[in-house]
Amino acid sequence: MNDIRRSNERGFADHGWLKSFHTFSFADYFDPEHVEFGPLRVINEDRVQAGAGFGTHSHRDMEIISYVLDGELAHKDSMGNGSTIKPGDVQRMSAGTGVRHSEFNPSPSKSVHFLQIWIQPAKRNIEPSYEEKRFAPEEKRGRLRLIVSPDRADGSLLIHQDARVYAGLFTGDERADLKVAPGRRIYLHVARGALTANRTALEGGDALRITDGAPLALSKAQDAEVLVFDLPGEAR
Repeated sequence: MNDIRRSNERGFADHGWLKSFHTFSFADYFDPEHVEFGPLRVINEDRVQAGAGFGTHSHRDMEIISYVLDGELAHKDSMGNGSTIKPGDVQRMSAGTGVRHSEFNPSPSKSVHFLQIWIQPAKRNIEPSYEEKRFAPEEKRGRLRLIVSPDRADGSLLIHQDARVYAGLFTGDERADLKVAPGRRIYLHVARGALTANRTALEGGDALRITDGAPLALSKAQDAEVLVFDLPGEAR
């Protein structure tokens, strides 16, 4: 089954310094129909104003991926890591037994627009770890580029779950297809732009869920950037 969720159906929070759309139940937003999708627990589309950010806070037993769309995002954590990521960079932090970190916008004038993604790990209480990598636009142009996997395939970042995350940039006649293996499910998130997925027109913030094993076909794009999650198990 192909299930569509439109951008305006997501939860939304406006904290002044932070404006955030929630794909799944998060903080004060709760929707029993959209708590999680397999191990995929959070896709927050965040915009943080210049000079603001998330103060030091704790995480445990979660795989956290940050994907910047515009601007810069600075990170510091209790493992001693500190860096600033930009569009094209992907950051993965495994919270495991526990980690403290902060995220903030270092720009004095420009907001940062990014996706924060949480995926539940296959095993709890692992040792915390961190890594980041840049995936140049040409690696994602007109194709689905693997950026996160459980085995570092094709130079992807490591995740402690049987999940694979792809990123792609599409416009005009560029298209891509992804087969769905038996017992798997797909979640497509359109980060921005517009395209057609399985004959359905989607725009920025829209999503498509595939739970019947049908392949994913992307076409007719207009400056689209997408993330595709290949996840285990049957849909809830």
